Amino acid sequence: MVSVVSPLVWVITVVVLLAIMVFDLTVIARRQQTITTKDAVRWVLVYIGLAAAFAVGLFVFLPDSAGQEFVAGYITEYSLSVDNLFVFMIIMARFSVPALAQDKVLYIGIVLSLVFRAVFIFAGAAAIAAASWVFYILGGFLVYTAIQLALEDTDEEPDFHNNLVLRFLRRILPISEDYDGRRLVTRVAGNARVLTPLVIVIAAISMANVVFALDSIPAIFGLTSDAYIIFTANALALMGLRQLYFLIEGLLEKIVYLSKGLAVILGFIGVKLIIEALHHSHLDEFGSFHLPQIGSSRSLLFIVATLAVTTVLSLVKTNRDSRRAAQAE
Repeated sequence: MVSVVSPLVWVITVVVLLAIMVFDLTVIARRQQTITTKDAVRWVLVYIGLAAAFAVGLFVFLPDSAGQEFVAGYITEYSLSVDNLFVFMIIMARFSVPALAQDKVLYIGIVLSLVFRAVFIFAGAAAIAAASWVFYILGGFLVYTAIQLALEDTDEEPDFHNNLVLRFLRRILPISEDYDGRRLVTRVAGNARVLTPLVIVIAAISMANVVFALDSIPAIFGLTSDAYIIFTANALALMGLRQLYFLIEGLLEKIVYLSKGLAVILGFIGVKLIIEALHHSHLDEFGSFHLPQIGSSRSLLFIVATLAVTTVLSLVKTNRDSRRAAQAE
């Protein structure tokens, strides 16, 4: 794995990224209300601005195509991250995570994901190919979840107490029955310290991020072999992911058919991961049928089209229900 910069530049870059993360964590700790769509837009623009400023620095101070490779890599990683966001939404919904705690969950999950991605980046493509079998597991789980989501009653609130994962883990770990705000550890009867379900949610978010890294890092390997470019593109894309989550969530929360749209998107992502795993296993053809390659542009186009159809159908239903209510008065 090559690098176009000196060890000193590496150190400075990591220190600056850590400083941004510490500042971000400080903001989260002080926040006493949920993130509004307006706040999310502002922070998304801030992080895109940071990536743009970094790209300008590469164009000015580094020779050859380092700047172009970073821009292409950042856009690729950021667009692929859209898949992650919808999986995050399902995890948050399934575990009924309190609104004020979601920010902290995403932050910790994304920081852990960045650490794991750094390991994958420096381990190289061989390590990623060896671990590609996990695509089958996550892909199958997403397809199963999509079917459940499509069939469930949208008016019924999910009860996280009946979550199979939590019920299993409570047998082997000290986990409280309910959340305690944003705390990861709480006290129960007898003043004993136990974990809150938030720890399990963070683990789920982190693992989802790692699995998606197995999908997205090979994409940027196809654009550049420079470890510095790959690492910084991933870091800056991930650091802006939390704010993008709240932006998309804020825009979608009033769409009445959102759960059906998410079911379609999750099913698509699950099938995409399974196809990716088959490609890694060199199973490209089944008789006369050739497995398609689902790139980031096709994935993004499918997600946008699904959300557009979901939004239109939701607006039609809302308007129709409003007219019927007005006629009934």
